[in-house]
Amino acid sequence: MGVLKHKGKSYDLDSSGFLTDTERWDENFPDAIAPQLKIEKGLTKEHWDVIHYIRNTYKKTGICPTVFESCRMNGLRRKQLKKLFPTGYQRGACKLAGISFRDSHKQQELFTTEAAEALHAVASKKSYTVDVRGFLMDPDEWDEHYAIHRAYEMKIPGGKLTEKHWKVINFLRESYKKNNEIPNVYDTCEASDLELEDLEQLFPDGYHRGAVKIAGLRLR
Repeated sequence: MGVLKHKGKSYDLDSSGFLTDTERWDENFPDAIAPQLKIEKGLTKEHWDVIHYIRNTYKKTGICPTVFESCRMNGLRRKQLKKLFPTGYQRGACKLAGISFRDSHKQQELFTTEAAEALHAVASKKSYTVDVRGFLMDPDEWDEHYAIHRAYEMKIPGGKLTEKHWKVINFLRESYKKNNEIPNVYDTCEASDLELEDLEQLFPDGYHRGAVKIAGLRLR
């Protein structure tokens, strides 16, 4: 927990630097936190277009738009997004918009009991402990059966993981094991030789809600 102060206003942040209460967001907040996110020359119209799109979508739906949706609606490619938000989509653009990973799943949390019970029983007579959003609690519990089961439940084309899927999944797992941190979407695309459009075809649910989840990882 911490407090960010800017121009006479104070904002409570969680341990990861996200705004604890999205309702406390105002346009002063992005200016205050931008320097911490490697945006040193101030926010441009392109930054604000993405920020407002995220805020407006969240306000209408209760769910943070995926990186694919935000790029498509704002006419951005991966390199352009990386230039605007060097620290990543979730940990850059969404953080500026005052939306945390916790906030981005509010509608899904309405189904906590049913979802938790359904996701505890999985393939190969093995149980995995997941949170209410279906993310694996302990990444060390992960195995290929878990990934295959999650892919079958989600929007993976044909419910089958291909060599390209596994390349992304293995990169995520190996990078996390080495750095104890989930790599951002830019690093994952570059390591897997993919553009965002390619990644969306592989994981239609999104980067964090698709690839990261299947890899048995989660943002805290």
